Amino acid sequence: MGPGERAAACRHPRRFVCPLGEASNVPSDIPRPPLPGGPFLVVGLARSGVAAAEALRARGERVYGTDSGSPADAGRLAGTGVELDLDGDGTRLLERVSAVVKSPGVPPQAPVVAAARAAGKPVLGELELGWRLAPNRFVAVTGTNGKTTVTEWLAHVFRAAGRPVAVAGNVGTPLTRVADGLDPEATVVCECSSFQLEDTIAFAPEVAVLLNISPDHLDRHPTPASYLEAKLRIFAAQPEGATAVWDADEPALDETAIPGAARRRRYGIEGCAGGGCTVRFEDGSIRDAEGVLVGGDEVALGGEHNLRNAMAVATAALAAGVPREAVAEGLRGFTAIPHRLEQVAEVAGVRYVNDSKATNVAAAQAALATFGDGVHAIFGGSLKGERFGPLVPSVAGRCRACYLIGEAAERLAADLAPAGVPLRRSRDLETAVADAAAAAEPGETVLLAPACASFDAFADYEERGRRFRELVEAL
Repeated sequence: MGPGERAAACRHPRRFVCPLGEASNVPSDIPRPPLPGGPFLVVGLARSGVAAAEALRARGERVYGTDSGSPADAGRLAGTGVELDLDGDGTRLLERVSAVVKSPGVPPQAPVVAAARAAGKPVLGELELGWRLAPNRFVAVTGTNGKTTVTEWLAHVFRAAGRPVAVAGNVGTPLTRVADGLDPEATVVCECSSFQLEDTIAFAPEVAVLLNISPDHLDRHPTPASYLEAKLRIFAAQPEGATAVWDADEPALDETAIPGAARRRRYGIEGCAGGGCTVRFEDGSIRDAEGVLVGGDEVALGGEHNLRNAMAVATAALAAGVPREAVAEGLRGFTAIPHRLEQVAEVAGVRYVNDSKATNVAAAQAALATFGDGVHAIFGGSLKGERFGPLVPSVAGRCRACYLIGEAAERLAADLAPAGVPLRRSRDLETAVADAAAAAEPGETVLLAPACASFDAFADYEERGRRFRELVEAL
Protein backbone atom coordinates (compact mmCIF):
# COMPACT_ATOMS: atom_id res chain seq x y z
CA MET A 1 0.00 0.00 0.00
CA GLY A 2 1.50 3.32 -1.08
CA PRO A 3 1.26 6.65 0.79
CA GLY A 4 -1.76 7.83 -1.20
CA GLU A 5 -3.60 4.56 -0.64
CA ARG A 6 -2.78 4.69 3.09
CA ALA A 7 -4.08 8.26 3.31
CA ALA A 8 -7.34 7.20 1.70
CA ALA A 9 -7.62 4.10 3.88
CA CYS A 10 -7.12 6.21 7.00
CA ARG A 11 -10.45 7.86 6.30
CA HIS A 12 -12.21 4.50 6.73
CA PRO A 13 -11.41 3.46 10.30
CA ARG A 14 -13.30 0.18 10.18
CA ARG A 15 -11.00 -1.01 7.40
CA PHE A 16 -7.66 0.40 8.52
CA VAL A 17 -6.28 2.18 11.57
CA CYS A 18 -3.49 4.55 10.69
CA PRO A 19 -0.33 5.16 12.74
CA LEU A 20 0.25 8.84 13.49
CA GLY A 21 3.13 9.06 11.06
CA GLU A 22 0.94 8.20 8.10
CA ALA A 23 -1.51 10.76 6.69
CA SER A 24 -0.74 12.92 9.71
CA ASN A 25 -2.59 15.88 8.20
CA VAL A 26 -5.99 14.25 8.85
CA PRO A 27 -7.90 14.01 12.14
CA SER A 28 -7.98 10.88 14.24
CA ASP A 29 -9.07 7.71 12.48
CA ILE A 30 -10.35 6.14 15.70
CA PRO A 31 -14.10 6.74 15.80
CA ARG A 32 -15.62 8.47 18.83
CA PRO A 33 -18.87 7.16 20.32
CA PRO A 34 -21.59 9.82 20.38
CA LEU A 35 -22.28 11.66 23.60
CA PRO A 36 -25.25 10.38 25.58
CA GLY A 37 -28.32 12.56 25.41
CA GLY A 38 -28.71 15.41 27.88
CA PRO A 39 -29.49 17.13 30.12
CA PHE A 40 -26.17 16.61 31.94
CA LEU A 41 -25.17 16.80 35.60
CA VAL A 42 -21.51 17.74 36.17
CA VAL A 43 -20.30 16.44 39.53
CA GLY A 44 -17.35 18.32 41.04
CA LEU A 45 -16.84 21.94 40.07
CA ALA A 46 -13.11 22.51 40.36
CA ARG A 47 -11.07 23.22 37.23
CA SER A 48 -12.03 20.11 35.24
CA GLY A 49 -15.72 20.21 36.16
CA VAL A 50 -16.10 23.88 35.27
CA ALA A 51 -14.40 23.24 31.90
CA ALA A 52 -16.70 20.27 31.22
CA ALA A 53 -19.83 22.28 32.09
CA GLU A 54 -18.75 25.18 29.89
CA ALA A 55 -17.97 22.83 26.98
CA LEU A 56 -21.40 21.25 27.19
CA ARG A 57 -23.14 24.62 27.45
CA ALA A 58 -21.22 25.80 24.37
CA ARG A 59 -22.81 22.90 22.50
CA GLY A 60 -26.26 24.07 23.56
CA GLU A 61 -26.78 21.35 26.17
CA ARG A 62 -28.77 21.89 29.35
CA VAL A 63 -26.34 21.49 32.26
CA TYR A 64 -26.62 21.23 36.02
CA GLY A 65 -23.65 21.34 38.36
CA THR A 66 -23.06 20.06 41.88
CA ASP A 67 -20.22 20.13 44.39
CA SER A 68 -19.95 19.13 48.03
CA GLY A 69 -18.33 22.50 48.74
CA SER A 70 -18.43 25.98 47.20
CA PRO A 71 -15.48 26.21 44.77
CA ALA A 72 -14.51 29.71 43.71
CA ASP A 73 -14.76 28.93 39.97
CA ALA A 74 -18.27 27.52 40.25
CA GLY A 75 -19.87 30.94 40.59
CA ARG A 76 -19.32 32.00 36.99
CA LEU A 77 -21.25 28.97 35.73
CA ALA A 78 -24.54 30.39 37.00
CA GLY A 79 -24.22 33.24 34.52
CA THR A 80 -24.01 30.76 31.63
CA GLY A 81 -27.30 29.10 32.56
CA VAL A 82 -25.96 26.23 34.66
CA GLU A 83 -28.18 25.50 37.66
CA LEU A 84 -25.98 24.85 40.71
CA ASP A 85 -26.39 22.72 43.82
CA LEU A 86 -23.50 23.56 46.16
CA ASP A 87 -22.63 22.27 49.64
CA GLY A 88 -24.68 19.14 49.00
CA ASP A 89 -24.49 15.73 47.37
CA GLY A 90 -26.42 16.63 44.21
CA THR A 91 -28.71 13.61 44.30
CA ARG A 92 -31.81 15.83 44.15
CA LEU A 93 -30.81 16.79 40.57
CA LEU A 94 -30.58 13.24 39.22
CA GLU A 95 -34.23 13.02 38.22
CA ARG A 96 -33.75 16.05 35.95
CA VAL A 97 -30.82 14.67 33.95
CA SER A 98 -30.08 11.83 31.57
CA ALA A 99 -26.28 11.61 32.01
CA VAL A 100 -23.54 12.49 34.49
CA VAL A 101 -20.05 13.89 33.89
CA LYS A 102 -17.69 13.16 36.80
CA SER A 103 -14.68 15.29 37.63
CA PRO A 104 -11.54 13.25 38.37
CA GLY A 105 -11.34 14.44 41.98
CA VAL A 106 -14.76 12.97 42.80
CA PRO A 107 -14.48 9.43 44.23
CA PRO A 108 -16.48 6.72 42.46
CA GLN A 109 -18.43 5.99 45.63
CA ALA A 110 -19.80 9.55 45.90
CA PRO A 111 -23.56 9.24 46.54
CA VAL A 112 -24.67 11.02 43.36
CA VAL A 113 -22.33 8.93 41.18
CA ALA A 114 -23.38 5.67 42.80
CA ALA A 115 -27.04 6.63 42.49
CA ALA A 116 -26.64 7.55 38.82
CA ARG A 117 -25.06 4.19 38.02
CA ALA A 118 -27.72 2.34 40.00
CA ALA A 119 -30.35 4.15 37.94
CA GLY A 120 -28.66 3.13 34.69
CA LYS A 121 -27.63 6.68 33.76
CA PRO A 122 -24.36 7.00 31.77
CA VAL A 123 -21.40 8.35 33.79
CA LEU A 124 -18.52 9.85 31.78
CA GLY A 125 -15.27 11.18 33.11
CA GLU A 126 -14.06 14.61 32.02
CA LEU A 127 -11.19 13.00 30.06
CA GLU A 128 -13.60 10.73 28.19
CA LEU A 129 -15.85 13.70 27.42
CA GLY A 130 -12.96 15.79 26.09
CA TRP A 131 -11.68 12.95 23.90
CA ARG A 132 -15.13 12.43 22.39
CA LEU A 133 -15.38 16.16 21.63
CA ALA A 134 -11.92 16.45 20.04
CA PRO A 135 -11.46 14.79 16.62
CA ASN A 136 -7.66 15.07 16.81
CA ARG A 137 -5.01 12.42 17.16
CA PHE A 138 -3.80 11.74 20.69
CA VAL A 139 -0.59 10.76 22.43
CA ALA A 140 -1.54 9.96 26.04
CA VAL A 141 0.90 9.62 28.95
CA THR A 142 0.40 8.08 32.38
CA GLY A 143 2.52 6.64 35.20
CA THR A 144 3.15 7.36 38.85
CA ASN A 145 6.01 9.77 38.23
CA GLY A 146 7.31 11.74 35.27
CA LYS A 147 3.95 12.24 33.53
CA THR A 148 4.18 16.02 33.30
CA THR A 149 7.84 15.96 32.27
CA VAL A 150 7.23 13.45 29.49
CA THR A 151 4.07 15.22 28.32
CA GLU A 152 5.83 18.57 28.01
CA TRP A 153 8.92 16.92 26.53
CA LEU A 154 6.84 15.22 23.84
CA ALA A 155 5.23 18.55 22.98
CA HIS A 156 8.72 20.03 22.69
CA VAL A 157 9.71 17.25 20.25
CA PHE A 158 6.61 17.87 18.12
CA ARG A 159 7.47 21.57 17.98
CA ALA A 160 11.07 20.72 17.04
CA ALA A 161 9.61 18.77 14.11
CA GLY A 162 7.45 21.74 13.09
CA ARG A 163 4.24 19.87 13.87
CA PRO A 164 1.23 21.52 15.53
CA VAL A 165 0.63 20.23 19.05
CA ALA A 166 -1.67 20.95 21.99
CA VAL A 167 -0.96 19.99 25.60
CA ALA A 168 -3.87 19.17 27.90
CA GLY A 169 -5.15 16.88 30.62
CA ASN A 170 -3.73 16.46 34.10
CA VAL A 171 -0.80 18.69 33.11
CA GLY A 172 -2.89 21.79 33.80
CA THR A 173 -5.43 22.65 31.08
CA PRO A 174 -8.50 20.39 31.14
CA LEU A 175 -9.04 18.59 27.87
CA THR A 176 -12.63 19.84 27.59
CA ARG A 177 -11.35 23.43 27.70
CA VAL A 178 -9.29 23.03 24.53
CA ALA A 179 -11.33 20.41 22.64
CA ASP A 180 -13.44 22.75 20.50
CA GLY A 181 -10.74 25.20 19.43
CA LEU A 182 -8.02 22.82 18.26
CA ASP A 183 -6.15 23.10 14.99
CA PRO A 184 -7.48 20.03 13.14
CA GLU A 185 -3.91 19.05 12.25
CA ALA A 186 -2.65 19.28 15.86
CA THR A 187 -1.74 16.22 17.88
CA VAL A 188 -3.01 16.39 21.46
CA VAL A 189 -0.40 15.30 24.00
CA CYS A 190 -2.48 14.48 27.05
CA GLU A 191 -1.33 13.71 30.58
CA CYS A 192 -3.67 11.19 32.22
CA SER A 193 -3.94 10.51 35.95
CA SER A 194 -5.31 7.33 37.46
CA PHE A 195 -8.32 9.34 38.63
CA GLN A 196 -9.06 10.35 35.03
CA LEU A 197 -8.40 6.92 33.53
CA GLU A 198 -10.63 4.99 35.92
CA ASP A 199 -13.60 6.87 34.42
CA THR A 200 -12.77 6.14 30.78
CA ILE A 201 -14.99 3.97 28.61
CA ALA A 202 -13.88 4.17 24.97
CA PHE A 203 -10.82 6.47 25.34
CA ALA A 204 -8.35 5.23 22.71
CA PRO A 205 -5.27 7.35 21.97
CA GLU A 206 -3.23 6.57 18.88
CA VAL A 207 -0.15 6.32 21.14
CA ALA A 208 -0.42 5.48 24.86
CA VAL A 209 2.53 5.53 27.27
CA LEU A 210 2.79 3.95 30.74
CA LEU A 211 5.99 5.16 32.42
CA ASN A 212 6.14 3.42 35.80
CA ILE A 213 4.09 2.14 38.72
CA SER A 214 4.77 2.70 42.43
CA PRO A 215 2.41 3.07 45.41
CA ASP A 216 0.39 6.28 45.23
CA HIS A 217 -3.08 7.59 46.02
CA LEU A 218 -3.70 4.76 48.48
CA ASP A 219 -6.49 6.89 49.92
CA ARG A 220 -8.31 6.49 46.56
CA HIS A 221 -6.98 3.16 45.23
CA PRO A 222 -6.93 0.86 48.27
CA THR A 223 -4.79 -1.88 46.69
CA PRO A 224 -1.83 -1.89 44.30
CA ALA A 225 -3.92 -4.02 41.94
CA SER A 226 -6.71 -1.43 41.73
CA TYR A 227 -4.19 1.34 41.09
CA LEU A 228 -2.49 -0.66 38.33
CA GLU A 229 -5.87 -1.51 36.82
CA ALA A 230 -6.72 2.19 36.58
CA LYS A 231 -3.40 2.96 34.87
CA LEU A 232 -3.78 0.09 32.39
CA ARG A 233 -7.03 1.59 31.13
CA ILE A 234 -4.87 3.87 28.97
CA PHE A 235 -4.37 0.81 26.70
CA ALA A 236 -7.69 -0.98 27.15
CA ALA A 237 -9.66 0.42 24.19
CA GLN A 238 -6.77 0.90 21.75
CA PRO A 239 -7.46 -0.75 18.38
CA GLU A 240 -5.05 -2.41 15.98
CA GLY A 241 -2.77 0.19 14.42
CA ALA A 242 -2.48 2.18 17.65
CA THR A 243 0.69 1.86 19.75
CA ALA A 244 1.15 0.90 23.42
CA VAL A 245 4.48 2.02 24.95
CA TRP A 246 5.96 0.98 28.30
CA ASP A 247 9.23 0.51 30.22
CA ALA A 248 10.65 -3.01 29.85
CA ASP A 249 12.29 -2.63 33.29
CA GLU A 250 9.05 -1.86 35.17
CA PRO A 251 8.63 -4.79 37.61
CA ALA A 252 4.90 -4.15 38.11
CA LEU A 253 4.37 -5.13 34.47
CA ASP A 254 6.49 -8.30 34.47
CA GLU A 255 3.54 -10.66 34.88
CA THR A 256 0.86 -8.29 33.62
CA ALA A 257 -1.07 -8.74 30.42
CA ILE A 258 -1.23 -5.43 28.58
CA PRO A 259 -4.85 -4.92 27.50
CA GLY A 260 -6.04 -3.63 24.15
CA ALA A 261 -5.20 -4.55 20.57
CA ALA A 262 -2.40 -2.02 19.93
CA ARG A 263 1.04 -3.03 18.74
CA ARG A 264 3.57 -3.17 21.57
CA ARG A 265 6.65 -0.93 21.80
CA ARG A 266 9.03 -1.14 24.77
CA TYR A 267 12.05 0.84 25.90
CA GLY A 268 14.52 0.34 28.73
CA ILE A 269 17.96 -0.68 29.93
CA GLU A 270 18.31 -4.11 31.61
CA GLY A 271 15.08 -5.48 30.15
CA CYS A 272 16.25 -4.71 26.63
CA ALA A 273 19.50 -6.68 26.80
CA GLY A 274 17.94 -9.63 24.97
CA GLY A 275 16.39 -7.46 22.28
CA GLY A 276 12.75 -6.71 21.62
CA CYS A 277 12.90 -3.00 22.50
CA THR A 278 12.21 -0.16 20.12
CA VAL A 279 14.48 2.21 22.07
CA ARG A 280 17.19 1.17 24.52
CA PHE A 281 20.08 2.62 26.53
CA GLU A 282 23.33 0.93 25.61
CA ASP A 283 27.02 1.91 25.71
CA GLY A 284 26.17 5.33 27.10
CA SER A 285 23.67 6.23 24.37
CA ILE A 286 19.95 6.16 23.65
CA ARG A 287 19.54 4.02 20.54
CA ASP A 288 16.83 2.76 18.21
CA ALA A 289 17.02 0.16 15.46
CA GLU A 290 18.95 2.55 13.21
CA GLY A 291 21.65 3.39 15.75
CA VAL A 292 22.44 6.19 18.18
CA LEU A 293 19.78 8.85 18.68
CA VAL A 294 21.65 10.85 21.35
CA GLY A 295 24.41 10.26 23.85
CA GLY A 296 23.26 9.96 27.44
CA ASP A 297 25.37 12.99 28.34
CA GLU A 298 23.50 15.06 25.72
CA VAL A 299 20.21 14.76 27.62
CA ALA A 300 19.85 18.05 29.47
CA LEU A 301 17.87 16.61 32.41
CA GLY A 302 19.96 14.63 34.89
CA GLY A 303 19.36 11.32 36.63
CA GLU A 304 18.50 7.80 35.48
CA HIS A 305 14.80 8.58 35.79
CA ASN A 306 15.20 11.27 33.13
CA LEU A 307 17.10 8.88 30.84
CA ARG A 308 14.04 6.66 31.08
CA ASN A 309 11.77 9.65 30.46
CA ALA A 310 13.86 10.50 27.39
CA MET A 311 13.50 6.95 26.08
CA ALA A 312 9.75 7.08 26.63
CA VAL A 313 9.61 10.34 24.69
CA ALA A 314 11.67 8.90 21.85
CA THR A 315 9.60 5.72 21.60
CA ALA A 316 6.29 7.59 21.59
CA ALA A 317 7.48 10.27 19.17
CA LEU A 318 8.85 7.72 16.71
CA ALA A 319 5.56 5.80 16.93
CA ALA A 320 3.82 9.10 16.14
CA GLY A 321 5.84 9.45 12.96
CA VAL A 322 8.20 12.22 14.12
CA PRO A 323 11.46 12.02 12.11
CA ARG A 324 14.51 10.70 13.96
CA GLU A 325 16.41 13.96 13.49
CA ALA A 326 13.66 15.98 15.18
CA VAL A 327 13.41 13.41 18.00
CA ALA A 328 17.15 13.68 18.63
CA GLU A 329 17.00 17.48 18.55
CA GLY A 330 14.09 17.47 20.99
CA LEU A 331 15.86 15.12 23.39
CA ARG A 332 18.88 17.42 23.51
CA GLY A 333 17.05 20.72 23.81
CA PHE A 334 14.47 20.15 26.55
CA THR A 335 15.06 21.75 29.94
CA ALA A 336 13.33 21.35 33.28
CA ILE A 337 9.69 22.30 33.73
CA PRO A 338 8.48 24.38 36.68
CA HIS A 339 8.22 22.52 39.99
CA ARG A 340 10.19 19.49 38.73
CA LEU A 341 13.81 19.68 39.91
CA GLU A 342 13.69 23.36 39.09
CA GLN A 343 16.77 25.23 40.29
CA VAL A 344 15.31 28.39 41.75
CA ALA A 345 18.44 30.23 42.86
CA GLU A 346 21.85 29.99 44.45
CA VAL A 347 22.11 32.09 47.60
CA ALA A 348 25.40 32.40 49.50
CA GLY A 349 26.68 29.30 47.73
CA VAL A 350 23.59 27.19 48.57
CA ARG A 351 21.41 25.80 45.78
CA TYR A 352 17.63 25.91 46.19
CA VAL A 353 15.71 23.34 44.13
CA ASN A 354 11.94 23.20 43.73
CA ASP A 355 10.57 19.69 43.21
CA SER A 356 7.09 20.43 44.52
CA LYS A 357 5.68 17.94 42.03
CA ALA A 358 7.32 15.12 44.01
CA THR A 359 4.01 14.25 45.66
CA ASN A 360 4.83 10.63 46.56
CA VAL A 361 7.71 8.62 47.99
CA ALA A 362 9.03 7.32 44.67
CA ALA A 363 9.23 10.84 43.25
CA ALA A 364 11.07 12.09 46.33
CA GLN A 365 13.52 9.17 46.03
CA ALA A 366 14.19 10.08 42.40
CA ALA A 367 14.79 13.69 43.39
CA LEU A 368 17.28 12.76 46.10
CA ALA A 369 19.09 10.41 43.72
CA THR A 370 19.92 13.43 41.54
CA PHE A 371 22.21 14.86 44.24
CA GLY A 372 25.19 13.76 46.27
CA ASP A 373 25.32 14.34 49.99
CA GLY A 374 24.73 17.68 51.68
CA VAL A 375 20.98 17.87 50.97
CA HIS A 376 18.63 19.73 53.30
CA ALA A 377 15.32 18.14 52.35
CA ILE A 378 11.90 19.61 53.02
CA PHE A 379 9.30 16.85 53.33
CA GLY A 380 5.62 16.91 54.24
CA GLY A 381 2.13 18.02 53.38
CA SER A 382 -1.13 16.11 53.32
CA LEU A 383 -1.17 12.34 53.72
CA LYS A 384 -2.10 9.99 50.86
CA GLY A 385 -1.88 6.65 52.68
CA GLU A 386 1.81 5.91 51.99
CA ARG A 387 4.43 5.09 54.58
CA PHE A 388 7.77 6.90 54.28
CA GLY A 389 10.13 4.09 55.30
CA PRO A 390 11.37 3.51 51.72
CA LEU A 391 12.99 6.97 51.89
CA VAL A 392 15.33 5.95 54.71
CA PRO A 393 18.31 4.74 52.58
CA SER A 394 18.22 7.87 50.40
CA VAL A 395 17.88 10.17 53.41
CA ALA A 396 20.70 8.39 55.26
CA GLY A 397 23.02 8.58 52.25
CA ARG A 398 22.31 12.08 50.99
CA CYS A 399 20.64 14.31 53.59
CA ARG A 400 22.38 16.55 56.09
CA ALA A 401 19.01 17.24 57.72
CA CYS A 402 15.27 17.03 57.01
CA TYR A 403 12.61 19.65 57.70
CA LEU A 404 9.14 18.21 58.25
CA ILE A 405 5.99 20.20 57.61
CA GLY A 406 2.24 19.90 57.57
CA GLU A 407 -0.14 17.09 58.38
CA ALA A 408 2.44 14.39 57.60
CA ALA A 409 5.18 15.69 59.89
CA GLU A 410 4.68 13.23 62.75
CA ARG A 411 4.45 10.18 60.51
CA LEU A 412 7.54 11.34 58.63
CA ALA A 413 9.41 11.75 61.90
CA ALA A 414 8.52 8.21 62.97
CA ASP A 415 9.28 6.58 59.61
CA LEU A 416 12.54 8.45 58.94
CA ALA A 417 14.03 8.05 62.43
CA PRO A 418 16.18 5.03 61.38
CA ALA A 419 18.03 7.25 58.86
CA GLY A 420 19.96 8.82 61.73
CA VAL A 421 19.90 12.40 60.45
CA PRO A 422 18.43 15.44 62.24
CA LEU A 423 14.67 15.68 61.72
CA ARG A 424 13.34 19.14 62.46
CA ARG A 425 9.60 19.73 62.79
CA SER A 426 9.30 23.07 61.01
CA ARG A 427 5.48 23.31 61.03
CA ASP A 428 5.05 25.07 57.68
CA LEU A 429 6.92 25.82 54.45
CA GLU A 430 7.91 29.33 55.52
CA THR A 431 9.59 28.02 58.68
CA ALA A 432 11.22 25.11 56.83
CA VAL A 433 12.87 27.38 54.25
CA ALA A 434 14.13 29.68 57.00
CA ASP A 435 15.43 26.74 59.06
CA ALA A 436 17.16 25.12 56.08
CA ALA A 437 18.69 28.42 54.94
CA ALA A 438 20.13 28.99 58.41
CA ALA A 439 21.70 25.52 58.54
CA ALA A 440 22.91 24.98 54.96
CA GLU A 441 26.53 25.68 54.07
CA PRO A 442 28.06 26.68 50.72
CA GLY A 443 28.06 23.77 48.29
CA GLU A 444 24.94 22.20 49.84
CA THR A 445 21.38 22.02 48.49
CA VAL A 446 18.00 22.91 49.94
CA LEU A 447 15.51 20.63 48.19
CA LEU A 448 11.73 20.84 48.35
CA ALA A 449 10.64 17.25 47.54
CA PRO A 450 7.61 16.82 49.78
CA ALA A 451 6.69 13.15 49.14
CA CYS A 452 3.16 14.31 49.97
CA ALA A 453 0.22 16.08 48.44
CA SER A 454 -0.22 19.78 49.18
CA PHE A 455 -3.86 20.04 50.16
CA ASP A 456 -3.35 20.70 53.87
CA ALA A 457 -1.95 24.15 53.08
CA PHE A 458 -2.11 24.84 49.32
CA ALA A 459 -4.53 24.46 46.43
CA ASP A 460 -2.08 22.21 44.55
CA TYR A 461 1.61 21.44 44.07
CA GLU A 462 1.98 24.44 41.74
CA GLU A 463 0.88 26.90 44.41
CA ARG A 464 3.25 25.22 46.88
CA GLY A 465 6.12 25.47 44.38
CA ARG A 466 5.40 29.13 43.66
CA ARG A 467 5.42 29.87 47.39
CA PHE A 468 8.78 28.10 47.74
CA ARG A 469 10.15 30.29 44.93
CA GLU A 470 8.89 33.43 46.65
CA LEU A 471 10.47 32.42 49.94
CA VAL A 472 13.81 31.68 48.27
CA GLU A 473 13.76 34.92 46.30
CA ALA A 474 13.14 36.81 49.55
CA LEU A 475 16.41 35.40 50.94
